[in-house]
Amino acid sequence: MEGVVDLEVVLDKLSGAVFDDASVAELLDVQTVLERVYRRVPAIQHRVMAAVKAHASPADLGARSWRDALGIRLRLSPQEAGRRLAEGELLAPRRAVTGQPLAPVYPGTSAAQARGEITAEHVRIITTTMKKIPFRVDEPTRADAEARLAGYASAHDPDTLRALAKHLLAVLDPDGPEPSDDEDVERGEERRTFVLGPQDEHGNSEFHGTLTAQGRAYLEPVLGKLAGPGMCNPADESPCTKGTPSQETIDADTRTRGQRQHDALITVAREALMSGDLGEHNGLPVTVVVSTTLTELEAAAGVAHTGGGSRVPMRDLIRMAGHARHYLSIFDEHTAVPLYLGRTKRIASPGQRLVLTYRDRGCTFPGCRVPAYGCQTHHAVQDFAQGGTTDIDQLVLACGPHNRLVKDGGWTTVITTTGHVEWIPPPLLDTGQARTNLYHHPEQILGEG
Repeated sequence: MEGVVDLEVVLDKLSGAVFDDASVAELLDVQTVLERVYRRVPAIQHRVMAAVKAHASPADLGARSWRDALGIRLRLSPQEAGRRLAEGELLAPRRAVTGQPLAPVYPGTSAAQARGEITAEHVRIITTTMKKIPFRVDEPTRADAEARLAGYASAHDPDTLRALAKHLLAVLDPDGPEPSDDEDVERGEERRTFVLGPQDEHGNSEFHGTLTAQGRAYLEPVLGKLAGPGMCNPADESPCTKGTPSQETIDADTRTRGQRQHDALITVAREALMSGDLGEHNGLPVTVVVSTTLTELEAAAGVAHTGGGSRVPMRDLIRMAGHARHYLSIFDEHTAVPLYLGRTKRIASPGQRLVLTYRDRGCTFPGCRVPAYGCQTHHAVQDFAQGGTTDIDQLVLACGPHNRLVKDGGWTTVITTTGHVEWIPPPLLDTGQARTNLYHHPEQILGEG
């Protein structure tokens, strides 16, 4: 479009401008104008996205959702793409089912953003505050509150707006949230969660969560037994996991209470895996799949990779193998494992799954973070229904949602001469972006492997 082309021309001109001879006052004026333009751009983006959604669906573009479509085309994180879409739903112009134009859900905020008066932080404060206003508050009062917040935002910094918004909520809802009829909500069970954080440079991971009363009741006796002094101590040559430890073992235990509870939880998880009662998941028994090379194992140095996408130092891998050999899978030669099934079977064999876990580590779709444990096998050269074969050199890992994107008019996959899989996007999502996924292979980015 002509206006967008003109904007790019202006930006190109400004990018080459020299400001050395400008006065401080002139430089500050330039900074103010640039800030106002920066704040106005999201309002235009919301209108553009609203127009796109009026003419097409995510499937028409070859995406699972609008969040995916926006993320792929603009190379945004899922969180950022979701934030922009949610904001656009509230601030972009709308149309009724009959086609009649409608004002944005939050017209005051939308207008202030279009004028460049408010920042993204202002917008987040306003939208968050509006969500907290009880449903029992009538629509005119809600509309007045939104207009007031937008007016506050246009004249105050975010911290001041946050204080004003808090006061406004107190006025509109002096008694706080009403009691819920939902027993689970009333007891706070909707807050139950367990989140495992990313690994740090040492391979450790922080986690946080909230246990329900039932969850705590189950854990208390388990920790009471297995987290006691002398129990499940990894420093012992033969850790005591059943019965009662000897007094000598108890006296030698120097771990903190937190360390004992950590070791107890590891023991519970290991026992559950070794029991075999968890069955299969995506074609493999539910167990720890760890991949490494024979060279690294013999040298007792380096890092192995699990099917869950985590890194395990070699010393820890050797310790794990000492507990149960089935935790350890070493790939040197695979001639004894049936890796070429041809047309005899559509589903990959456990042997093939192990090799794919070692090679791909996770979903091969560009940017996808799903580890191998959460993936299916994908016939990357030719779909099985169209004559493809279940051979290891034609299979890759793909999570379920991305696997289903491969279809006529959608995404396609090819295996390159180097053995890597490339995902070719449909035309409307093709911006020349990367076609391979290096998220699970960061060492390849630096040319290390």
